[in-house]
Amino acid sequence: MKIVIIEDEELTANDLAETILKVEPNTEIISILKSVKEAQAFFKKSDINPDLIFSDIQLGDGLSFEIFNSVQHSFPVIFCTAYDEYALNAFKANGIDYILKPFNKKSINDALLKYKNLKDNFSKDNTQYENIIKLFESQKNNKSGSVLVYQKDKIVPVKIEAIALFYIENEITYLITLDNTKYVINKTLEELEKITSDNYFRANRQYLINRKAVKDASQYFARKLSVSLTIPFKESITISREKTTEFLNWLSAN
Repeated sequence: MKIVIIEDEELTANDLAETILKVEPNTEIISILKSVKEAQAFFKKSDINPDLIFSDIQLGDGLSFEIFNSVQHSFPVIFCTAYDEYALNAFKANGIDYILKPFNKKSINDALLKYKNLKDNFSKDNTQYENIIKLFESQKNNKSGSVLVYQKDKIVPVKIEAIALFYIENEITYLITLDNTKYVINKTLEELEKITSDNYFRANRQYLINRKAVKDASQYFARKLSVSLTIPFKESITISREKTTEFLNWLSAN
């Protein structure tokens, strides 16, 4: 089986390739592509047709859907994504599988098994990438509303756009607003990621931060970043080396 990987984070791409080869030792990784532009050029010029593609969604120069919408192909794609279920339903409806980041050996094995079971049914005519792009963009950019929080014996709605930070402490989820009010919230960070917009970034397992609340980021040891907030917050928020590029791209976005 010949596989192409489309992923702009080098460590993630290498990890994915290694995991695929552990699950399917006879697989050939024929190329690792890092951008929409590079992938479009590869598929237009290459005489090699992969059996399967593993692709991230959000690349540095656009959405990977743009690749498959612009080149002639008949190969299936498994998306590696952290995005919400509503958009993922569009992939499933078009015969595309997905694995959620962070992936593991089991999730990749399950995706490959599904590919093997369904590969004869894949067709480029069945995949409406233009519709998926529109759906993904609308889901990604139009999240708003409020969350319910607990304040003594009351349940209070707090607008998501007014929240500086969500974080976990002693297995309890808290939020702090931009005006520095702290609440307990009965949701996990994974659930909150699905209802917050691109203005929020999952710094690590403990923190989900609002772009409006970021004061600055400074260099930390081992090529990590330390983030300072505009609100008083005593704990250190660290961005790993692997997520530094993604964080800086997010921070610079409008």
